Amino acid sequence: MTAPVAVSCGEPAGIGVELAEAARRVLGGSVPFFLIGDPDHLPGTIEHAAIDGPAQAAGIPADTLPVLPLRLVGPRVPGRAQPAHAAGVVEAITRGVAEVRSGRASALCTLPIHKQALAEGAGFAFPGHTEFLADLAGADEVVMMLASDQLRVVPATIHVALRDVFAALTPERLEKRIRITHEALRAQFRVPEPRIAVAGLNPHAGEGGRMGREEIEIITPVLDRLRAEGFDIAGPLSADTMFHASARARYDAAVAMYHDQALIPIKTLDFDRGVNVTLGLPFVRTSPDHGTAFDIAGTGRANPSSTVEALRMAWRMAGGSA
Repeated sequence: MTAPVAVSCGEPAGIGVELAEAARRVLGGSVPFFLIGDPDHLPGTIEHAAIDGPAQAAGIPADTLPVLPLRLVGPRVPGRAQPAHAAGVVEAITRGVAEVRSGRASALCTLPIHKQALAEGAGFAFPGHTEFLADLAGADEVVMMLASDQLRVVPATIHVALRDVFAALTPERLEKRIRITHEALRAQFRVPEPRIAVAGLNPHAGEGGRMGREEIEIITPVLDRLRAEGFDIAGPLSADTMFHASARARYDAAVAMYHDQALIPIKTLDFDRGVNVTLGLPFVRTSPDHGTAFDIAGTGRANPSSTVEALRMAWRMAGGSA
């Protein structure tokens, strides 16, 4: 049997624990998972049961949330992050990684964190989840993919100012992003012969150099080199014509050149069900594609769709069926 998915609690003041309960209510036993967090922080919309280890999650009723207890200092106050919780939030992520790497869990799904609270309360020096997970796993290079049933897309550069994209977009970076994406499509998404579409950087993919030469000098040489190795790659393509339905049918994943070029299409197509997937780790990691939502924490209005899809995707990628 495939081991259950580990779910780290995320920021207690946010909607994470509410999403964990809601996801269990939606999924029942179709995706086995357990939460790593403080049982006292759960809002109590469904029953929960403490477990001693991941193996016990399979025996918990489908209408009950299995919880691997990790006590955090102090109560949960929705909408108000507390530095005292920070060390516990970091420990939940670390414990999740340990469970996956040991084989006791099949994958890791991380609920949203609040980076400022972690920095203030635990000296957390990483830009976010992804970089921390890469450090824990000793991974040299990781890639962020946003995925849904309608589109998988990878930004070659992520959290940099638009004016800095031109310097950040190097042939080496682009080639690594494409290679990691290609391997993940084969190994984790089980696409035997991946087809990858690559966007240009400039309008109309540079229009033969009249609107910029990055396509000629950076992107095309990388794609030609990979094609010579047998990669099925289209591009560089004009980004404004590669995300409509008939275009998406011709590839398994798209590689975009910068953050908004990648995220606007998937958030437009499938805002509530997009999933953040980290490629390049030695284990499966997914996350809902949104933040802590302090403004609605504790109100019961949190939409669990992205968390449900993140759990389903983690389970499928790990070898389960959902």
